Parts: sequence; structure tokens; C-alpha cells
Amino acid sequence: MNWINSCAVLLLLASLIFVPSCYYDNEEELYPFVECDTTAVTYTETVLPVLENNCYVCHSAAANLGGITLEGYQNLLTYVNSGRFLGAIRRQEGFSPMPQNASQLPDCTLDQIEAWINLGAPEN
Repeated sequence: MNWINSCAVLLLLASLIFVPSCYYDNEEELYPFVECDTTAVTYTETVLPVLENNCYVCHSAAANLGGITLEGYQNLLTYVNSGRFLGAIRRQEGFSPMPQNASQLPDCTLDQIEAWINLGAPEN
């Protein structure tokens, strides 16, 4: 019986040699840093898809919830020029946080929209 116990212990120790003792995740590999490009923002390629995916559910011409229609460049421009659009999506104090009942838009998306607004909100 002693011999069987000795063999079992040796087998256990031998198997531990092949099991890594520590595993370290490399943060850079798991979460690569993707720089937010705010230099090439346009209404058509950057802002409009955000509106279509996050805003038009409530603020299209058909829905018009809260009497606010963001569908169409001229309609959006009214809220951009008044500061209400950026205040709402950035969830600044004094503005109704948008999108309502949903997570805040990603920081990069907010930065891109703000960059577009700072360029004069061109219809491009």
C-alpha cells in the first residue's frame, strides 16, 4: 500500500510539471487601444448613422416624441445650433439625457459629433 501511495504522489507531482502555475493576460492584447479619429467626421458617414441607430426611434418625423424631430439635416441643425443636441447626448446638467432609457453613447462617438459641430456642422 505504501508503494501505491508513493506512485500516486509521484504521478501527481509529474502531472503538475505540465500545468502552468500562473497565467497573465496581456492588457494590450485583450483591450487594444483604438484611437478615436475626430479628424474625418462628416454628417453622412459619422453623424447620420448615430442618429439612425439611436435617435430616430423616438425623434423621426413619424414618431416626433416630445415634439422633437431630428430626422433631416435642417431639423437636426436647429437643435445643434441651440446647443440642445450636444447637451442632451453629453447628458449635461439642465438637459434631458439622451438616448433616454439607454446607455450613454460611447465617448468616441460623442467626441466625433462634437468635432463635427465645432467644424460648423456641415452637411457633408
